[in-house]
Amino acid sequence: MMGLSSMADETGMRVLEAQLRSADSVAILRHGMNMCGLLFLWQVFSHCCPLMLLAGWSAALIVATAAAIGLSTHRGGANGPSDLRRHGLGALLQGLVWASCMALIGRSGQMTELIALWTLVSCVMVCGAISYAATPLAASAYLLPCIVGLFFMFDDNGQLPLRALATSYALSLLAGCFIYARTFARQHSTTAQLAEKSEVVSLLLREYEVGGSDWLWQTDTLRRISGVSSRFAETLGVEPAQLEGVSMVQILAGSGWDNGRFAAGLHNLADHLKRRESFSNLVLPVEIKGQWRWWELSASPRHDENGVFQGFRGVGSDVTAQRESADKIAQLARFDPLTGLPNRSHLREVLDQAMDTARGRSPGCGFMMIDLDRFKSINDTLGHQIGDKLLSQVARRLRQVCDAGEFCGRFGGDEFAVVLPHVADGAVMPRLASAIIGALSAPYQVDQHMLHVGASVGSALSPMDGRESEALIRSADLALYRAKDDGGGVHRAYEPQLHAQAEERRQLELALREALEKDQLHVLYQPVVDADQGVVLGFEALVRWTHPQLGAISPVKFIPVAEEARLIGPIGEWVLRTACMEAANWPDDVRIAVNVSAEQLAHPSFVSAVVSALAQSGLEARRLELEVTESVFMGEDTGALKVLDQLLGLGIQLSLDDFGTGYSSLGYLSRTRFNTIKIDRSFVVGASKNTAESLAIIRAVVTLADSLGMATTAEGVETEAELQMVRRLGCKKVQGYYFGRPMLPEDAARLFPAPQRVAIG
Repeated sequence: MMGLSSMADETGMRVLEAQLRSADSVAILRHGMNMCGLLFLWQVFSHCCPLMLLAGWSAALIVATAAAIGLSTHRGGANGPSDLRRHGLGALLQGLVWASCMALIGRSGQMTELIALWTLVSCVMVCGAISYAATPLAASAYLLPCIVGLFFMFDDNGQLPLRALATSYALSLLAGCFIYARTFARQHSTTAQLAEKSEVVSLLLREYEVGGSDWLWQTDTLRRISGVSSRFAETLGVEPAQLEGVSMVQILAGSGWDNGRFAAGLHNLADHLKRRESFSNLVLPVEIKGQWRWWELSASPRHDENGVFQGFRGVGSDVTAQRESADKIAQLARFDPLTGLPNRSHLREVLDQAMDTARGRSPGCGFMMIDLDRFKSINDTLGHQIGDKLLSQVARRLRQVCDAGEFCGRFGGDEFAVVLPHVADGAVMPRLASAIIGALSAPYQVDQHMLHVGASVGSALSPMDGRESEALIRSADLALYRAKDDGGGVHRAYEPQLHAQAEERRQLELALREALEKDQLHVLYQPVVDADQGVVLGFEALVRWTHPQLGAISPVKFIPVAEEARLIGPIGEWVLRTACMEAANWPDDVRIAVNVSAEQLAHPSFVSAVVSALAQSGLEARRLELEVTESVFMGEDTGALKVLDQLLGLGIQLSLDDFGTGYSSLGYLSRTRFNTIKIDRSFVVGASKNTAESLAIIRAVVTLADSLGMATTAEGVETEAELQMVRRLGCKKVQGYYFGRPMLPEDAARLFPAPQRVAIG
């Protein structure tokens, strides 16, 4: 502030420049006062003061004033502390001249002339204090010599009170200069800092506008667009000038502005703008040159320093791609991708709603299960591609048979279902079943093939055949089995007393169907660890069944039943969803592996079920690993490879389980990008016993995996010796009782204490 030390930062330099500008702006006042004082002295003291003395002093004042002007004029291009000191030197010269005036000229006159001189000096000091107020060094250099001169102007002969008064007056002016200079420096320092921050914000906003995908927008008090950003105008495909002053709602309404048809999101936006309240992540459709886009807007009201509303300022972004992706995921989660019909979960929702509506009414709602006859033979002989085309034609015929009051969908595989929300009489379902069988049994032309399939139908009616949707589905399924047992191509309604043999065969199946609903199934998690570091890399999800009467039932027993009864789909989907939900609570680098059967892969809705599980759990696709066995590649059909490619396209990891125990073929390894090959425990046990064949197989698998960019997991590692052996053979990951048995979710979660996971083994 004084200019006696160097400036270390840009803010200080800006304050210094402001000091010099302030002093320069009032310099004319100071110089004018000097000239007025000069004339005043000649008028008052010319008769009593020696003319040579008066002339010499006048010349000194003129020279000092000229020197001060010269020092201020010849500054460098960049102001610095030296300029403050040069400015202070000019002030010192003028202060010394006026001090000499008081010391020399003041004694030439009488009391009247003395009082006149004091009046003049007071005016000069006030004028100097005002002009040098922002520069305390110059103010001190100007006023301190004047204070000294006061002691010579007033002698000790009765003028001591006048001397004290004049000195106090001059010191007060000097103190006032310092106080003002301090306030001045603080204000300009704050202003400089705000300007610097404003420049930074402006720079960031410009970079944001240029490089970001979002844009800024703002409105005035009348909700008209103002200060249009270039990206905002570019997104709308117009020039910024065309948007200035136009209503924000009008721009977003597009052609709807004329007919008054506004989207719900636009109504919400208008309400927020009207109520002057903040909003965020408001998504609404916007028409741009005849095309509809989805925008996401956020904004807050802006006010001036007095709290007066100035309009809105916010940010917008085009989320059309995200919206379409979300709609696509929702579509995959509720509709079968092959036929376009509602999938199993969607049918279940509709059935639940129908049963809730029909409660207390008898008959209530109906449910029909439809299974194609001889479809498996066509699928096996002609391939899944022909089978898929056949299913698409079946779906179209089923839509044509069902009217607007009936809801049809694909239950899975070659099974379809129909929900009848209201059954007026007992003849409705037999009549519809007969129409379905007739329509689906007509010949199909698929490519160059003329195909013949039939249809069997089982039906159930609420509330007598089931008061809950699951019970009604089970009753219809039992009726369908009865129809299949009777040779197919017929309709059978559910009866309380079904064939005893079918009941016995389905006993375990029925219990298995209830297992999901009654939470009898649970998932255990076995850790998969890094072979070298012993760090948990992931878990394999293993389904277990504990029946309340039969106790624990081995997966070896109930999994084949589930596959035969086509329950492996819902069970596998439940395991997948449960495992994904649990894995979402683990660290981001830990994966979950879920086994997938050949029947699941052949199911057209399998990919949508995986997408739905990921979407509902929030688990990233890269953390899900699906394990398949070599049996999925039996035959010439490439349907499994296509499904696996779809899963890989979603970012899901693939693992080939039990490699080398079945139908090993290097051909499908070259066509499918597996991430991991799992080596069966039988080879691990054999290798630990130094069996040459097992050692050779493991080495070959490891070498093959490395060359194809795949990892290897050794299963069934139970001892330290087996661990060391698979390490030497080059296996990247290991799994087995040595590191942990299949465990409950809470036990698995304990392996990852916050904030870091724990290495085991």
